[in-house]
Amino acid sequence: MKARLIATGERAPGWVAQGFADYQKRLSHWLPLELVEVEPGLRGKGRDPRRAIEEEGRRVQAAIPKGAYVVALDVPGKPLSSEQLAAKMEHWRGQGRDLVFLIGGPEGHAAEVSALADEKWSIGPLTLPHMMVRLIVVEQIYRACAMLANHPYHRA
Repeated sequence: MKARLIATGERAPGWVAQGFADYQKRLSHWLPLELVEVEPGLRGKGRDPRRAIEEEGRRVQAAIPKGAYVVALDVPGKPLSSEQLAAKMEHWRGQGRDLVFLIGGPEGHAAEVSALADEKWSIGPLTLPHMMVRLIVVEQIYRACAMLANHPYHRA
């Protein structure tokens, strides 16, 4: 099984890229994780935000591999503890499908992208910078895999 994190937004600050790369490397022997950055739709004065969301949605859909199990990060999604995420990870492994995690743009996911999601996961009710969400998601995926491998990383 492989995983892909499709994130709307480009050019992460150095500290985000470095943190993501660190967890990505740690994960590599349990769950290879690829980061795919999707160009955000154009926003600004005189531009329709719906059009930007639709543009992002088309690019996100194009980046989703056929047959993958899609988990959209979404505030109204289901909140999971680290232990619950580990149990989900074990279940997803049993399905034998690749995993895709989606982080939307500033206004969230396009309706067509939300409709493709097999599951929606909320990391909480706070509004967080999307670049920070990348780090939280990769760290939690690493933590879940470490728990399944009985690695001492998780000590809660």
